[in-house]
Amino acid sequence: MAATTRISDVAAAAHVSLGTVSNVLNRPNLVSASTRERVIAVIQELGFVRNESARQLRAGSSRAIGLVVIDAANPFFSDVARGVEDAVDEVGGVVLLGNSAGERVRELRYLELFEEQRVQGVLIAPLSDTDPPLDGLRRLGIPVVFLDRHVENSEHSSVSVDDITGGRIAAAHLMERGHRRVAFVGGPSTLRQVSERREGAEAAVEATEGAILLAISTRGLTFAAGRQAAEDLVMMSTDMRPTAVFAANDLVAIGLLQGLSAHGLRVPDDIAIVGYDDIEFAAAAAVPLSSVRQPRDELGRRGAELLYEELGALKSGRPVEHQHIRFQPTLIVRLSSA
Repeated sequence: MAATTRISDVAAAAHVSLGTVSNVLNRPNLVSASTRERVIAVIQELGFVRNESARQLRAGSSRAIGLVVIDAANPFFSDVARGVEDAVDEVGGVVLLGNSAGERVRELRYLELFEEQRVQGVLIAPLSDTDPPLDGLRRLGIPVVFLDRHVENSEHSSVSVDDITGGRIAAAHLMERGHRRVAFVGGPSTLRQVSERREGAEAAVEATEGAILLAISTRGLTFAAGRQAAEDLVMMSTDMRPTAVFAANDLVAIGLLQGLSAHGLRVPDDIAIVGYDDIEFAAAAAVPLSSVRQPRDELGRRGAELLYEELGALKSGRPVEHQHIRFQPTLIVRLSSA
């Protein structure tokens, strides 16, 4: 019954106009209480379900915000998404989540989908420094805010974390602990987050006399990538093996921890480890993990707030002022590097 009942059927059964039914559904404050109750009773009796997609097309937009993340399985992006959802929920909106899974084709597919759905705005953690095609969204007046990506002189606002500083304080911490042979583990280097964290680590190592940084590239930022990197470290001779590792994120760091332990190497006695993100699993690891903390929830929440600020400006005809917010990371020291 619900699939075939139309709004005209509701109007006829309730003895009201189509406009009155529409007001009950969209602007109930314009309808008297008695009429509203009668229409709602008919809606429930007939099992009417309004076509939300058609309503959105007529209105030109929806209540939805599109969100594209690089890896939905990564707790960092889960926390960012939670921050977005909290902010969107407060204003009665909904979030449509897209997981690019590190693939450009999937990233583009979600952007096309959000354009078709006439979302209010889009939040995206892009895969590379090259901006994804956004012309269709611009033509429709759909604002875009970049997450976890710092941009300047851009047509879009951004919210990010200073990853160069994060990499520097992680490596500097290991230098202060007396380590002079340090490995940076993570990849791919096309991810700006990875390249900037390595850049910061290189700066700290270069500032320390006698220190060197060994780079071990991985295909992804996963547990499996960390375990594979552990195999590479184990295969090195003792005199060549680094005494400390700075991992590009916590998933890689925990994979390293598991892999090294499986081969009998002790953390931090044989190899110290520092991760990045400070996800909840970091403190709960077999050896509590030192990590560079990012304000994950706040990053997502602030991105959504910027998006709504731009929407407000567009609706009122005011000029849109693009903002670029950059949070500072902090180092949380635990047993893995103590």
